[in-house]
Amino acid sequence: MPVPALSDAEAVEVARDLGLRFAAGAAERDRQRLLPTAELDQLSGSGLLAVTVPREFGGAQLGAETLAEVFRLLAAGDPNIAQIPHSHFVYVNAMRTQGSPDQQAFFFGEVLAGKRFGNAQSEIKSRHVRDHATTLRPAGPDEWILDGEKGYCTGALFAHWIPVLAHRGEGGPLHVAWVERDAAGVTVIDDWDGLGQRTTASGTVRLDGVRVPAGRLTPYHLTFEKPQIYGAFAQLLHAAIDAGIARAALSEAAGFVTTKSRPYPDAGVERAAEDPLIVHTFGQLELQIRAAEALLAEAGRAVDRAGADLNATTAGQASLAVAAARAMTTAASVDAGSRLFEVAGTRSALAALNLDRHWRNARTHTLHDPAAWKVQHLGRYAVDGTLPPNHGQL
Repeated sequence: MPVPALSDAEAVEVARDLGLRFAAGAAERDRQRLLPTAELDQLSGSGLLAVTVPREFGGAQLGAETLAEVFRLLAAGDPNIAQIPHSHFVYVNAMRTQGSPDQQAFFFGEVLAGKRFGNAQSEIKSRHVRDHATTLRPAGPDEWILDGEKGYCTGALFAHWIPVLAHRGEGGPLHVAWVERDAAGVTVIDDWDGLGQRTTASGTVRLDGVRVPAGRLTPYHLTFEKPQIYGAFAQLLHAAIDAGIARAALSEAAGFVTTKSRPYPDAGVERAAEDPLIVHTFGQLELQIRAAEALLAEAGRAVDRAGADLNATTAGQASLAVAAARAMTTAASVDAGSRLFEVAGTRSALAALNLDRHWRNARTHTLHDPAAWKVQHLGRYAVDGTLPPNHGQL
């Protein structure tokens, strides 16, 4: 059954409602590492996973600013659930920019039918994040054989299609091989053991002699041979997840302080929520999180502006805006996840409450890309107007 088409306002409202629903079980899922299979089915059925499909293929083609807010609201409920479809949207974008008309018609049709894309991109044994050993070798004029092993494959376990980043030929150009989740030779292993984001199932994908028709390959290398917002779009969604974690941590801290915390005697107040030192700390965190949310919204608008008029300058400005958002949301989420204990007091440290999941989620997710490099590129631009490099991490 086709999923419903949503307007900007409808998408935000649906995300807000789902975020509230997902929040109810987030602590227990984290504690027991219960994978959110049913919740992902709700997300798929809501229509949110199809909101960026282009209009000419029957989609709503909603912009980056709206999608960032959707991710922020989902992450405020459960950042694990928000992270799982991150690659789905990134590869919908990849198909939009590099797919042939026939490929687009097929795969966008899959998305509109409720199908999910995963990810098999990074390699744990590689020298760095942009180094890949997975290879496609020819098996005839219209077929390739795919071999390799990928790690950090968020979304793959729950996917219908797994886009795999691989060299076409030994040392050849990078392509995306679109592989069905249950294809022969594909093994998805739930071996993710992170201290945070515990229920994303970001495990291993092994590819052993997987047969891929030529019509299921799209070029990846061409993405970065001209100005692009592919990287900025992907990074924007990461920033939105961190902003959601920060807001959730502060909200839960406020709920605890107003209902469970005892006042410190020297404050001379009846309620912990009236302690001026606690109120001041909440004010500091609120200021930091509001700044992160504002930078996130502006980054979304910058990506949308660049998409409407794409050139080296607009693409660079979008990357800088997203870099600022990522640096700020990194600090806000880690700080809020830690300082919630400072305001909530000793009782908040009880393991049964599982309030430390906010810090663990923030600390784990913010490791995707070093925030220091975001600041470095911002600094270079501030000093002499140097635009950031044209790659997928910005």
